[in-house]
Amino acid sequence: MSSSNNFLQVVAKNFDVLALPVVTLVYPLYASIKAIETKSIADDQQWLTYWVLYSLITLFELTFAKVLEWFPIWPYAKLIVSCWLVLPHFNGAAHVYRRFIRPVYINPQASQIWYVPRKKNIFSKPDDILTAAEKYIEEHGTEEFERLITKADREERSRNSNNYMLFQDDFIY
Repeated sequence: MSSSNNFLQVVAKNFDVLALPVVTLVYPLYASIKAIETKSIADDQQWLTYWVLYSLITLFELTFAKVLEWFPIWPYAKLIVSCWLVLPHFNGAAHVYRRFIRPVYINPQASQIWYVPRKKNIFSKPDDILTAAEKYIEEHGTEEFERLITKADREERSRNSNNYMLFQDDFIY
């Protein structure tokens, strides 16, 4: 009876070490393969978002490994967050996608968290192409900027096509 108690104690003390790979890797791998085989967009979003978040958590851990060593609760907190992200009952990764990622992707003007203003150098030209593009996007939005680029691209292709035709006409005998 004491050997089974010892085994249970070892399992209880190392629960996070045993459960974490199952929760963060084994089940998500299985569910991701299953999602690839379905036509549902919802499960694709769930698992693609999960893998992005898993990567971010892993990068966070690698970056702050020395600091996280000071917090013995970190592996348990990671396990709880991972369960919330993974388990179908919660679908946490899909929630993170709908609540935080999608709004930024759909309307980038609404969130300026990624914008880092450049320092102005007195020796650089104030109206370089990037600055002009940033100003245009600020004033008119990204959709209008994309339309402008598409229009310019079409006009350039049309000009090149016409020049090619003229060039061909010069050499027809």
